Amino acid sequence: MARIELNGLIDPLEGDFLLEKENEKPDAREYTIKIIPHQGGTVHSIRLPIRLLKYGAASFAVAAMLFVGAAGYAAYSTYAASSDEQRITELKEVNSIQQEQLLQLSKKANALQERMDQIDQAEMELRRLAGSSSTSGQDDGQGGPYPFVEADPDAVDAALSRLDEVLSAKEESLAGIREQIMNQQKTVLAGSSGAQSTTIPSMWPATGSISSPFGMRWGGSDFHPGVDIANDYGTPIHATADGTVTVAGWNSGGYGNMVDINHGNGISTRYGHMQQVVVTAGQHVRKGQIIGYMGSTGFSTGPHVHYEVNVNGQRVNPVNYL
Repeated sequence: MARIELNGLIDPLEGDFLLEKENEKPDAREYTIKIIPHQGGTVHSIRLPIRLLKYGAASFAVAAMLFVGAAGYAAYSTYAASSDEQRITELKEVNSIQQEQLLQLSKKANALQERMDQIDQAEMELRRLAGSSSTSGQDDGQGGPYPFVEADPDAVDAALSRLDEVLSAKEESLAGIREQIMNQQKTVLAGSSGAQSTTIPSMWPATGSISSPFGMRWGGSDFHPGVDIANDYGTPIHATADGTVTVAGWNSGGYGNMVDINHGNGISTRYGHMQQVVVTAGQHVRKGQIIGYMGSTGFSTGPHVHYEVNVNGQRVNPVNYL
C-alpha cells in the first residue's frame, strides 16, 4: 500500500493524517522602485518591504484621522468664538439702548422736577393770597419713604408717566384758583372808579431801584411780603394813594420807622425803614404827599423803603400797583 507524506505524520493507530501546522513566516514580499535617468545614467533601485508599506499606510491613516480631528476642533472653536463675539455685540447694543432709555428718563425726571418747583411756588403764592400757610389752616404734614420702583426702564417710565398726570391735574387746579383770585382783584379795582380812583395805589413810593422783589428770596429760606426800593438817605417817600394814616412811628418787629395807610375798599399800604416820619396816626393824606424820608432803621442793610400792598387782609405783589 502506497504512502503519501504531506509534511506531516501518520498516526499508526488511526491511519489518519496528523497535519503539522507550519510555523508562520513573515511576509517577505518586497516592492522595488527604480529610478532611471533620461540619459542612461546609473539606475538606482529602492527596495521597500511590504511590511514597511503597511506601517506607512497605517501611519498615514492615523495622521489623516488626527488631521481631520484637529480640523474639526479648529472649525468648532472658530464657530464658538464667532458665536461669543456675536453675543457680545448684541449685549453691547442692548446696553446702549438701555443707556439711551435711562438718559431720556433722566431728562424727563428733571423736567418734572422743574414743574414741581413751579407748582410749589404757585401754591405758596396762592396760599398767601388766601391768607393761610396750608390748605386746611392747620398742620397737614405727610411723609414716608418713596415707593419702591424696580430698576427697569419700563417700570420707571410708567411711574414718571403717572406722576406727569398728577402734576397736570394739580397745575390745572392751581390755575383755576389763581384765575379766581385775579378776578376778585379786578372786581375790587373796577369798583373803585371816578372820584375813588385816587384811593388805589398806582405810583412808586420813592425813586430808586428794586433791591429785593416780592416773594421767596435767599434761596427760598425767606418770604419777602413787599418790595425794597433803594436810594440815598433822605430820599422823599410818598403816599401812593389817598387815605388815612393808621400807624406812624417805630415798629419793633423789624420795620423800624414805619407808616401804614388805609385807602378804603379793603386796600392798605405800608412803608418801612424810614429815617424820619413826618405824618401822624389819624392824619388824612393825599396821593403823592411826602410821609417820610428814606433811611435804614429796623432790620436793614442799607437805605431803602420797604413797600407793601394789602388787599382784603392779604399781602399782594406791589409791582402790580406801581
